[in-house]
Amino acid sequence: QVQLVESGGGLVQAGGSLRLSCAADGRTLSSYAMAWFRQAPGKEREFVAVISRSGASTYYADSVKGRFTISRDNAKNTVYLQINSLKSEDTAVYYCAASSGLLPSLRRDFDYWGQGTQVTVSS
Repeated sequence: QVQLVESGGGLVQAGGSLRLSCAADGRTLSSYAMAWFRQAPGKEREFVAVISRSGASTYYADSVKGRFTISRDNAKNTVYLQINSLKSEDTAVYYCAASSGLLPSLRRDFDYWGQGTQVTVSS
């Protein structure tokens, strides 16, 4: 069992930056590909970014390419999401998730989920 805990969310002005963190208890995160998803009010949870177990490969949703960066520190059992140039449409609850797959991007491919952290962008 893997327990994931997100942190780093908050209220930020448009154009600002945030770094989200996802820490794991239990099994080591290096056994899993890790991803971030987000869910805006009234919308489906959507894929944001994924990183391979070693960190060598990443994949992003088109909507966040060039602004978001996913990274991981397996020694610290933590995954990060750096968010720059925030827009109002980035307002959502951000979730991290763990998968035994290689570089998945579908919700059904993820085995473990955190509780989420709220990001609110004011214009």
